[in-house]
Amino acid sequence: MSPFLAEFTGTALLIILGAGVVANVVLSKTKGNNSGLIVIAFGWAMAVFIGVSASLTLGGKGHLNPAVTIALSAFGDFDNSLLLTYLAAQFTGAFTGAVIAWIAYKQHFDEPGDKDLKLAVFCTAPAIRNPVFNLLTEIIGTFVLLFGALTMSKSAQTLGALDALPVALLVLGIGLSLGGPTGYAINPARDLGPRIAHFILPIKGKRDSDWGYSWIPVVGPLLGGILAAFVFYKVI
Repeated sequence: MSPFLAEFTGTALLIILGAGVVANVVLSKTKGNNSGLIVIAFGWAMAVFIGVSASLTLGGKGHLNPAVTIALSAFGDFDNSLLLTYLAAQFTGAFTGAVIAWIAYKQHFDEPGDKDLKLAVFCTAPAIRNPVFNLLTEIIGTFVLLFGALTMSKSAQTLGALDALPVALLVLGIGLSLGGPTGYAINPARDLGPRIAHFILPIKGKRDSDWGYSWIPVVGPLLGGILAAFVFYKVI
């Protein structure tokens, strides 16, 4: 399979399951309604595990995240000729995954409910809106993601079919520890692709897509990823 299709498939699966667990928790009349942040964090961790595993199995690198791809490319640990291919696959895969998650929960989106919670299925928003601290939180979270993944990849033995497990556990830890302030986007495609889907889809009773905040979960992860790669490759 082509690198595009591998990364597209992995990213789409990431968002289907990630947006799906948020929908299950926050939308009305679901089986998992009000089950809380811990359920969301575990759901996203499993989404990462399945998405990365699928991408690796299909011949991709399992990045699923432009912040990872761009940072590795900037420091010579990724084939630059594939950069645009991977970015296109990640953003279109995230958009497609969000549409599929919406279809799965269509009846619940059609129910009267909180407009902010319907938006939360697709993208992140801060608990306390402060651009400086929101940006710093996303930088920190993505730094931990990439720096942690790089250190594990260089020190751990292969786990075979379970190679995606360490990064899934890392994402679980980030969600539980750093997910409170901004919802830990830590991935520009994960946030922007589904946010565009929210803007386009005919969701009943939806609000605006919060474009004023949308740059933070894009810029923050990009900065955090580049900083992590710089520290890993140039400092230590």
